[in-house]
Amino acid sequence: MLRRRAFLRAMGGIGVVVSGIRGTNKATGKGRSKPAQMGEQMVQFSTPAFEDGNRIPQEFTCEGQNISPPLDIESVPDEVNSLAIIVDDPDAPSGTFTHWAIWDIPPDTKRIPRGVPGMEIVADLGGAKHGENDAGELGYLGPCPPMGDSSHTYRFTLYLLERQPRLGAGATKSALLDAMGGIRLGQTRFTGEFERG
Repeated sequence: MLRRRAFLRAMGGIGVVVSGIRGTNKATGKGRSKPAQMGEQMVQFSTPAFEDGNRIPQEFTCEGQNISPPLDIESVPDEVNSLAIIVDDPDAPSGTFTHWAIWDIPPDTKRIPRGVPGMEIVADLGGAKHGENDAGELGYLGPCPPMGDSSHTYRFTLYLLERQPRLGAGATKSALLDAMGGIRLGQTRFTGEFERG
């Protein structure tokens, strides 16, 4: 707890990393937003597959191979002992739709490769655990908005945790968020856009 308090003090007592690490500035539609600062470190979360705020390539959607994009993570502070990622669509007609929930990712992870297999425990990611997406399946489910809808925004959120959440594989996003409630040190996010047809 003392380490966590010192960490939060270093962040100015906020304890949340603002989103928009890389990519388009939504206010202007141009350029890149400023990286978030945690103490003396700049936590970076991005994908080499597309720029923040831009269109998600078809291969990572239901109209392509439906596989997860590669993800890059840089400059995670020493105070962080575990990572989690949630991908969701707040523009879904029936409410926010969860496309991916994965946790217990080791904090020294630099690259999550494309096409993470949809199994409960991902051995190649240090034993990371998969949760259920809102289709009731394990692992990543690519963007697939209804035909005729305008572009949906897909949020890729990285959570920085004090320790691993006490949660078994196969849990829902809601259960994961509850389990992270008292151990979350910060978060950061980038987004992608996709529409069909």
